[in-house]
Amino acid sequence: MASSSSPEISNRVWTVPNILSFLRLGLVPVFLYLIITAQDALALLVLVFSSLSDYLDGFIARRFNQMTRLGQLLDPAADRLFIFAALIGLAARNVIPWWLFFVIVAREVMLAMLGIISANYGFGPLPVHHLGKVATAALFYALPVLMLGQAFPAIASVTDPVGWAFALWGAFLYWWAGFIYVAQSVRISRLPRV
Repeated sequence: MASSSSPEISNRVWTVPNILSFLRLGLVPVFLYLIITAQDALALLVLVFSSLSDYLDGFIARRFNQMTRLGQLLDPAADRLFIFAALIGLAARNVIPWWLFFVIVAREVMLAMLGIISANYGFGPLPVHHLGKVATAALFYALPVLMLGQAFPAIASVTDPVGWAFALWGAFLYWWAGFIYVAQSVRISRLPRV
């Protein structure tokens, strides 16, 4: 008897969740342009739309059994690219320091290397850990809150501390999740090859 807790993952490409993910990917350069040119209110609008479509694509995928292998790659790719675009744009404008950008990029480089190692052992991408999702969510809250202070300076005295709290906590959790992925990769590398 099949477990109801593990939904079927299909190889379909053209599903509503995947189309929403493609749309989000297409909005990344628009978002980066808006941040770099200090059009923060419009950038926030794009980010809100992206966040809502991110929630919607996950809901539709689960509710209507449209989970796909492509969606499992597109969704986190779009999330990461939005985070990188926000980091690059905000660092270029000296809203955040470049060290925060490098801390997050270094973790992503480490995960890319782990993916290559896992592939060499015949395994696909590592399963997403809940801590990694929490870290991504913290960064997803941090960057718009920091942008909000840029768009509306009158509230920056409130948004900046909240945004920095989420940013630092998110970066810490990002690396904590990264070390969990390292441990998973080590376990995989010790399994006998098929």
